Amino acid sequence: MSHIIPRTVGSDSLLQVSIPGLDLNMFFLLLFVVSATGSPGPLVDVVVDRYEIPKVCPREVQTEDFIRYHFNGTFHGDGKKFDSSHDRGKAFISQVGLGRLITGMDRGLQGMCVNERRRIIVPPHLAYGSIGTGGVIPPDAVLVYDVLLLDIWNADDKVQIRTLGRPAACNRTTAASDFIRYHYNGTLLSGEAFDSSHSRNLTYDTYLGKGHLIKGLDEGLLGMCVGERRVVIVPPFLAYGESGSGTLVPPQATLVFEVLLVDVFNPKDNLTVEVKEVPEGCSRRTVIGDYIRYHYNGTFQDGTAFDSSYQRNSTYNTYVGMGYVIRGMDKALQGLCMGEKRRITVPPHMAYGEDGVGDIIPGSAVLVFDIHVIDFHNPKDLVDIKVTHKPQECDATTEADDLIQYRYNCSLMDGALLYSSDQFTSPSVTTLGANQVILGLEEGLKGMCVGERREVIVPPHWGHGDNGAGAVPRSAVLFFELELVELQKGVPEGYMFVWIGDGPDPLFPAMDLNGDKEVPLEEFSTFIRLQVKEGKGRLRPGVDADGIIKDMFDNQDRNKDGKITEAELSDEQVKRDEL
Repeated sequence: MSHIIPRTVGSDSLLQVSIPGLDLNMFFLLLFVVSATGSPGPLVDVVVDRYEIPKVCPREVQTEDFIRYHFNGTFHGDGKKFDSSHDRGKAFISQVGLGRLITGMDRGLQGMCVNERRRIIVPPHLAYGSIGTGGVIPPDAVLVYDVLLLDIWNADDKVQIRTLGRPAACNRTTAASDFIRYHYNGTLLSGEAFDSSHSRNLTYDTYLGKGHLIKGLDEGLLGMCVGERRVVIVPPFLAYGESGSGTLVPPQATLVFEVLLVDVFNPKDNLTVEVKEVPEGCSRRTVIGDYIRYHYNGTFQDGTAFDSSYQRNSTYNTYVGMGYVIRGMDKALQGLCMGEKRRITVPPHMAYGEDGVGDIIPGSAVLVFDIHVIDFHNPKDLVDIKVTHKPQECDATTEADDLIQYRYNCSLMDGALLYSSDQFTSPSVTTLGANQVILGLEEGLKGMCVGERREVIVPPHWGHGDNGAGAVPRSAVLFFELELVELQKGVPEGYMFVWIGDGPDPLFPAMDLNGDKEVPLEEFSTFIRLQVKEGKGRLRPGVDADGIIKDMFDNQDRNKDGKITEAELSDEQVKRDEL
C-alpha cells in the first residue's frame, strides 16, 4: 500500500511556501459544535494530543523544516489501519508547511520535538475531503495519525558544535591535513546508536580535511585540542544524505557524534623538545657515541601511560645517536646535561609509524617522553679528578704499595648516596696497587697528600662496568668525595723491608749492637726497629711488625740455630734488599 500522507502520492518534489498567521508555539485545540443533545458536531480543525513529550527539546519543527518520522494511520470511526511506516520498515521523510503534506499534517506536525509522540486527528477538509484517494481513503474520512518524530533539519542548517570539556592547556589544535586519532559514539538525532569506536576499543584514525570523512565531521573536528570532548551534530546533506549508510544510518539522517580527540600530528611535524630543568654548572652535554642512563615516563598525547622506567626501578641505558632507539629519541638525547629534565614529543613517523607495537602502542601514535638524565659517559673517558682542598705542607704523596686511610662518599651522578665511610667506625684502609679497590678509585687516590680532598668521577669502564655490583647499577658513573687521612709509605710487592737510601756498609757490624759476633732475634728486632724509627728503613705497612721481623730473621738464620752470624749474612746468595 502506498503512503497517503502527501497531497500528491509518490511525489518527491519539495515546495517551499509559508502558511500565514500560523503560531508555531501553540497547539491546535479540538473545536466541537455541540447540539442541544450534547452530541459533538464535525471537526473544525486538527486535534493534537501530545501524549509523550521528551524532557529536553532543543528544537521544534517549523515551516520549511525537513522531518523524518514514523506513523500509524487509522480511521477515526472504526480504528482500522490504512497506512503505517512501521509496517514498511522505513521512516517517512518530508518537508513541513509547504503543501508537501496534507494540510492537517502540515499543521499538526508544527512545534514537534524529536522523540515526541503525538496523536493528530485530521478532519476531512484538511485531509482528502469529499473525494478520498486511491480507493484507500473514503470520502469525508476523519484520519488519525500516531506520530513519532525521529529527525529535524533545515536546508540552512550548519554543523553544530558543543564543547563538553577542553583541557586547560592546549598548545595545538587540529587543522586541515593533520592526522588525527579519536574515539566517538555515533547516534541518530533520536539517540539511537549506530556506531562506536569505544565498543571496538580502537580509535578512528584518519587525515582531516582531505575528504576521508563525511563533510560535516571534516568541519566539526577542526580546532580541537587533544583531550577535548565535543558533540558534533551533522545535518544529513553533510553526512550520508539520501543514500544513508548500510542498515544502521537511514537516508536523510542527522548524525550526532560525541568525540574525544586522542592524538593529532602532521606529516610535516618534527621532534618537539621542551626543557623542564637544567642543573646549574652544566659543563658537558651528550654527543653522538656517548652512553646514557636515563629515567622516563612514556605517555600518549592524552596522558595515557604506556611505559615507565620508574616502575621497573631501572634506568634505560643506551648509546646516543647510533640507532639503538627510535629515531626521534635518538635525536632528542643529544645535547643533554647530567640531571637535565626534558619533555620530548615524537611524531609517529619518528617513532613506531603506522604499525605501532603490539597492544602497547597503536599505529600512528604520537609519543610523549618525560626524561631525567641520570648520567652519561663516553667509552674513551678517563677518570676525572678535581682537587677541592690541598694542605700547604705536603711532604709525601700516595703511590703504589702505600698503605692509606681515607674517608669517602660514593654517589651516583644524580646525588643518590650509595656508600660512605661514615657508615663505619673508622676510615677505609687500602694498599695502593694491590687491586683492593676499583681502578677508578685507585687512580683517584694516587698522588694525594694527607688532608687533601678530591672529587673524582669514575666512568663505568673504570668502575663496576656493564654489570654493576651491589647497590651500583649497571653502567653507572660514580662520584667520589675523598679525603686522605693517613699515609704509610709501602714497600714493593714481595719485600718485607726496604732501605731508604743506602743502608749500613758493612751491614753485620751495624746489626751486632753488642759486638759479640752474633745477632739473636731480640738484637735483630732492636736493630730493624731503630732503622725504621730513624727513617732509614721501612717495614711493609699494614702487617704485624713482630711477624715481619721474625720472618726476616728466619730468612737470614740459615742454620736455624737462633742467631745470625757474619758468615750467614755474607753468603753470596744473600741480597741486601732481602731485608
